[in-house]
Amino acid sequence: MVTQDRATKRSIDPATQSMLRIAAKQGRETAWKRLAVQQPMCGYGELGVCCQNCTMGPCYIEVFEKNGPKKGVCGATADTIVARNLLRMIAAGAAAHSDHGRDVVHTLLLTAQGKSGGYAIKDEAKLEALAREYDIEVEGRSKEEIALDLSHATYAEFGNQEGPIRSTRRAPEKRVELWQKLGVDPRGVDREIVESMHRTHIGVDNDYVNLILHGLRTSIADGWGGSMIATELTDVLFGTPEPVRGVSNLGVLEADQVNIIAHGHEPTLSEMIVEAAEDPELIELAKKQGAEGINVVGLCCSGNELLMRHGIPIAGDFLQQELAIITGAVEAMVVDVQCIMPALPKLAECYHTKIISTSPKAKFPGATHIEFCEEQAYEIAKEIVRTAVENYPSRNLEMVNIPEETSECMIGFSVEAILKALGGSLDPLLGAVKSGAIRGITGVVGCNNPKVRHGYGHVTLVRELIKHDVLVVTTGCNAIACATAGLLLPEAAEQAGDGLKGVCEALGIPPVLHMGSCVDNSRILTALAAIANALGVDISQLPAAGAAPEWMSEKAVSIGTYFVSSGVFTVLGVAPPVLGSANVTKLLTEGAEDVIGATFAVEPDPAMAAVLIRRHIENKRNALGLPAVDPETIAVTTSQPAD
Repeated sequence: MVTQDRATKRSIDPATQSMLRIAAKQGRETAWKRLAVQQPMCGYGELGVCCQNCTMGPCYIEVFEKNGPKKGVCGATADTIVARNLLRMIAAGAAAHSDHGRDVVHTLLLTAQGKSGGYAIKDEAKLEALAREYDIEVEGRSKEEIALDLSHATYAEFGNQEGPIRSTRRAPEKRVELWQKLGVDPRGVDREIVESMHRTHIGVDNDYVNLILHGLRTSIADGWGGSMIATELTDVLFGTPEPVRGVSNLGVLEADQVNIIAHGHEPTLSEMIVEAAEDPELIELAKKQGAEGINVVGLCCSGNELLMRHGIPIAGDFLQQELAIITGAVEAMVVDVQCIMPALPKLAECYHTKIISTSPKAKFPGATHIEFCEEQAYEIAKEIVRTAVENYPSRNLEMVNIPEETSECMIGFSVEAILKALGGSLDPLLGAVKSGAIRGITGVVGCNNPKVRHGYGHVTLVRELIKHDVLVVTTGCNAIACATAGLLLPEAAEQAGDGLKGVCEALGIPPVLHMGSCVDNSRILTALAAIANALGVDISQLPAAGAAPEWMSEKAVSIGTYFVSSGVFTVLGVAPPVLGSANVTKLLTEGAEDVIGATFAVEPDPAMAAVLIRRHIENKRNALGLPAVDPETIAVTTSQPAD
């Protein structure tokens, strides 16, 4: 049984701890329990030296024993196998985020054609700005005509064979020139992903440097291509986020209402669920079923999308999805794609919760499948909400355990919103950086991982950075962890250093700026490019860094790689499966500095990760001639766990 002490060790969040104790008492399985059963994990897999790319294997490389195999059956070395495996992870992550972008383009196309089931263009100014970026005429034309041309132009970015991808030209000119010199300027999103799979087939590319270079190109096609398109067109359709107040954590579930959780990543579904839940007919049906109303909340990145655009409460992050069901108060968890645990339907059988899958790309045995399509979006959303409402009488009141914990947060800092907060110009931000009031900027992003104490890596790193005047921008599950910890409030500036605190108080902003879901890391790229251009430097010269303290997914591999490809020093809290090759590891953590202007670092201790970032920032400040401290004097200032 999970003791109180073990629950505390697994998470810093009191709500999560209490639900873990209930899960243990009820004998329910969670990701933490499955992780324990997996021990010891395959050492060859952790090192990245296992190859299953043909049936002459699977082959492995013995890294530590002298007499073990040093080559696969085909002759592939550890360098080749590790590099191929890493490239395949980048390709899978790029495919996931970019396919999300393709679906958003499809929705815009249907909306422009008048064929969508309830969608509308909500940000005409952004539509026109993007159209001009693609050399599309806007004067004297309807928004539908402009959107039709823009959807065709952005669709073409996926299948483009020669390039360039238009949005990559948002990067500073020096960065684009470097990509071209290295041969990593992406030609088309799909082309780079397909070529990744070709290169890693048996008998093709076996030069680890060449494989890693194509990994850079594929990641750039994601971050500056597919993901950026997803973010921009989502804003066009649903509105560009502006700062709003919201509430986070499992306590947002309501004991007397129909609780519907929107979980996944594609906002085309969750936006319609919100609209359908406001239908008077369905609200009346809920009351007839004995509920006070309908409570829609988000989870994971669908939750981030709803939170920043509508202030819809967010119930939690990736590792809280099972715990939400264990509350016994969820009538339906509606899922689409990405980061949805296959364990959910089996767990839901122990309660009354219906898992409703909606995407033809992602079916879950045991779930109720109600396929979603944009052409009938609103009607399908109503069917989903009705299914949840009609499930309310099945709730077992004796099984209901909703934690009390919630946290307020301020979210929705798109690049446009940040500029607005600064009075329409980057000058106040640049002035604060130049003076040293803000030492630098760090994007802290990424997933949760049960190998890391839930929330500890995220919150400890962020607190250490803001304490030393580093402005943090955040997305995805890190953003949710920061919301739960109260770091997304202007009042959190009290935890910041005097310089950052003063800036936050003057602008009325938190020291940690929520920029959206994980696909919205592209907003961070856009912001860094704008700052670099304003200073007349490359991104690699900025006092800026990136970090993913608790990452676990292939998407995170692509994200980290496109940050490094853009010139951003990036610290990972969990080691990627590359340590089986000393050459690949050295290239990523040292050699890449001379190639692409940035490197990875791996540091599981978030306090030490903060030190690495701060030292990097001070080195960059010194190179720019800005007031700087000696990086060697920066040391860990705390060893206390975040709580």
